Amino acid sequence: MTTLLKSAPPLAHDRVVMDYDQRLMRRKLLTTQNGREFLVDLPSVTSLDDFWGFQTDGLNIEIVPAPEAVLVITGDLTRLAWHIGNRHTPCQILSDRLIIREDHVLERMLQGLGATIRRESLPFKPEGGAYGHGRTMGHTHTEAEQFGWHHHGDGQLHFHAPKPT
Repeated sequence: MTTLLKSAPPLAHDRVVMDYDQRLMRRKLLTTQNGREFLVDLPSVTSLDDFWGFQTDGLNIEIVPAPEAVLVITGDLTRLAWHIGNRHTPCQILSDRLIIREDHVLERMLQGLGATIRRESLPFKPEGGAYGHGRTMGHTHTEAEQFGWHHHGDGQLHFHAPKPT
């Protein structure tokens, strides 16, 4: 059985290196850097960003964010962060820069807003959702607003259709 660990144990026996997308999972066979395989079978889709790692077969396996292609953004960070957030794009927010995954469309938009951008390969660890920890993985609806056109006070009108039966 594999258990998620919230905090670091005294000893890490191995590690798994995963990018941002890979760190969102429910069930998957993982391979550590030393070639050990173990099955992760979680009760629901889970962002591993909120956890230190796994304990399986008496071993402590650390989760390490993999380097990936990102854009490091400097400039008027408040304004630039607003435009990134308005596009529901995951963003790592630091005191002197913003980091998003490489995206040529957003890169051109941000340059047009006066941003200075450099490409790097770094571990990507964006900010979690506004209503708690973890990723922003969509939103929920009351029964009355489950289907049809509506918005959530954000000015973004969208439509949900019932699933065919």
